[in-house]
Amino acid sequence: MFNNQPSTPHKRLLKASPVRLICLSFLLVIFTGAVLLTLPISSRSGVITPFPDALFTATSATCVTGLVVYDTYLYWSVFGQIIILLLIQIGGLGLVTLTTFFNMAIGRKMGLRSMDLAKESVNSDNFADARRMVKTAMVVTFAIEGLGALVLAFTFVPEYGAEGIYISIFTAVSAFCNAGFDLMGRHGAFVSLTGYADQAMVCLPIMLLIIFGGLGFVVWRELYQYRRTHTLSLHTRVVLFMTVLLIVLGGVVISILEWNNPATMAELSPADKVMAGFFQSVTTRTAGFNTIDQAGMTDLSKIISIALMFIGAAPASTGGGIKVTTVAVMFMTVSSVMRGYEDTIIMGHKLDKKAVYKAMALLFLALTVVIFSSMLMHFALDNQVNSIDIVYEEVSAFATVGLSAGVTARLGMLSRMVLILSMYLGRVGPVSLAVSLAMRNSSAKQVLPQGKILIG
Repeated sequence: MFNNQPSTPHKRLLKASPVRLICLSFLLVIFTGAVLLTLPISSRSGVITPFPDALFTATSATCVTGLVVYDTYLYWSVFGQIIILLLIQIGGLGLVTLTTFFNMAIGRKMGLRSMDLAKESVNSDNFADARRMVKTAMVVTFAIEGLGALVLAFTFVPEYGAEGIYISIFTAVSAFCNAGFDLMGRHGAFVSLTGYADQAMVCLPIMLLIIFGGLGFVVWRELYQYRRTHTLSLHTRVVLFMTVLLIVLGGVVISILEWNNPATMAELSPADKVMAGFFQSVTTRTAGFNTIDQAGMTDLSKIISIALMFIGAAPASTGGGIKVTTVAVMFMTVSSVMRGYEDTIIMGHKLDKKAVYKAMALLFLALTVVIFSSMLMHFALDNQVNSIDIVYEEVSAFATVGLSAGVTARLGMLSRMVLILSMYLGRVGPVSLAVSLAMRNSSAKQVLPQGKILIG
């Protein structure tokens, strides 16, 4: 007999696509975090935090962004800070990845549905590879965060005593997950790491943590196996090349532009200026820490930072942005067209057209979100803020960076909701969200007549 009974919401959820479930998992974590942050125990003063502000903070933490309406140290209690730290860790790795790892750790057998989710969460092609990728993600994450915290402790423990251990752990997790939350509010609200611009033992470890977190777990696994395989995939080579290129170009250009700027680098020594310039270049790769005043930068430096933020980190990493591989694909597609090739050629490899189409869709959707959101914020603020600063804030939210030109704390409810949506879209990916919302079966093939259209 046929079962004509309507499926329950629970059953429909279980049958949903992996992409949709991953998107929903982020919403679940955000909402849970927001509820916990509204509790009186979460605030230092013991008051109930307004839900919109708690929602903004939970979204920023889960989407590993770093934009804040309250200074993390001055407003939130230790309980609230730990909630934020947990949201950062969950958001950086993904709820599905964490759940999969702990299921494997306790020896629990996973069904095909669970492995399908795990495969999607780490951008893997098959179930066996997904298991290895999840293990790699967890081992690399905790190992690098632990090492980073240990190095930072050499500075923070002598300065803050036993509390320096907690600060070191919080900062290391926030840096590796590219979140940008900090506990330096004791030196002034929203100062971030500006008081450590001349301390290499703080800046360099944090820069490395940001870079490591932004490379992606696929790259880390291949680098670990390189001694045995003596080979790197095209993906890894493109990620490494683009990462080095963007860091060097951004660091050199920003250092030059801000060299004599009294609001940013003028008071630093030449060596510290170079370090500050490269730190700015690295942190725009979706990290959110800053050693120089973002509002005080020149407009040209802000535009360059916007471009670096928009590009972001690598796929399957803790970072955001449209990803370095997307930019590489689009640039090489243009280059291939100009040279008369029918296919996109990258490092001697012909790229699958599906990857090109996905890169084009991602770039178009990302630009659409940024432009439309910036326009909404511009009208909501009624010309009270510089347009570049508005775009800076919006791209920082969408690319899950967290750098602020001082605009977020001045935003009204509409603008904050725009940023909340931008952070969520940036974390789950506009293409992934669009796919998760699409109801049509993508496997259904249609026979359509061929058409022609003039281009250019």
